[in-house]
Amino acid sequence: MQFIDLAAQYKHLQIKIDARIKNVLEHGKYIMGPEVQDLEQKLSEYVGVKHTMTCANGTDALTLALMVLGVKQGDAVFCPTFTFFATAETIAFEGATPVFVDSNESTFNICPQDLERQIEQVIAEGKLKPKAIIAVDLFGLPADYPAIQKIADKYDLKIIEDAAQGFGGEIEGKKAGSFGDIATTSFFPAKPLGCYGDGGAVFTNNDEWAELLKSYRVHGKGSDKYDNVRIGMNSRLDTIQAAILLEKLAEFPTELINRNKAASNYEQELSNKYQTPQVPEGYLSSWAQYTLLAEDREVEMAKYKAQGVPTMVYYAKCMHQQTAFKDLGYQDGDFPVAEKLSQSVFSLPMHGYLNAGRI
Repeated sequence: MQFIDLAAQYKHLQIKIDARIKNVLEHGKYIMGPEVQDLEQKLSEYVGVKHTMTCANGTDALTLALMVLGVKQGDAVFCPTFTFFATAETIAFEGATPVFVDSNESTFNICPQDLERQIEQVIAEGKLKPKAIIAVDLFGLPADYPAIQKIADKYDLKIIEDAAQGFGGEIEGKKAGSFGDIATTSFFPAKPLGCYGDGGAVFTNNDEWAELLKSYRVHGKGSDKYDNVRIGMNSRLDTIQAAILLEKLAEFPTELINRNKAASNYEQELSNKYQTPQVPEGYLSSWAQYTLLAEDREVEMAKYKAQGVPTMVYYAKCMHQQTAFKDLGYQDGDFPVAEKLSQSVFSLPMHGYLNAGRI
């Protein structure tokens, strides 16, 4: 059994994917070829936004979003401490300060109540300017954007939705990637919608930001490649990956149905043994991972290993515990829910070709 069975997916889509790749090899437009523009249009239609700009990876997508918002030294950007390093890394890369927030124990996502506490604390200290919130759609479930939006409006903050794991998720029919002011995703192969290499995208309804993103991702380009009007970066999705993603996106709605069927079966079989992931009413998860909370995860993982079932631990160390952020002055115990999750959660196989989620 594979934790994420990309081979099964490729076998199912092989004829279509191979034809797409062959077409790119024939036309030879390997950088920013026609498949890139086609993919961006189809992603905009799927997510429900005006603009999609693809880029080289999900980390660059976050960096581009922060650049568009003008995040800089002296700014505070709030993000969950229970997440992948890139979420906080990109904040520090812009010279700003990541301010960490605890998790909701039932959804594992950023806790709105603690978010407001952290914002008020930064305001009271007066050392940093509250600038933005990065909310992560963890394990496939969109964060609580109705609550987060109220807080952002109250304190005049921008919201970046990190939908790297949440692509395909929904709140009341509205798709992940369309929440907040600007959103990002990753096409890393293990993501719900992944390519066969690195890739990412930024979503926005803001026309001005869309033009900035087009410039920033190609060395701050102006009218042509030798007219550079700002400092940018080199972050383009290559055409072959776009071609692969076009076929994967076409199949994605079916895979999403299969993921939710597998998750439902997991829930029926495992809810009496573990704390299972909870999907609030009106929400839809894309189940990037199916993640359980156990009293002793090492014991539980060993049981699955003995049955030939692979398991994974995501985020065994919170952001505030990372060596790279030791100078921020956080201590163990500052975020009790997130720290409990980091020591207790483990994930089971999940993908669109799982055999009904029965193990």
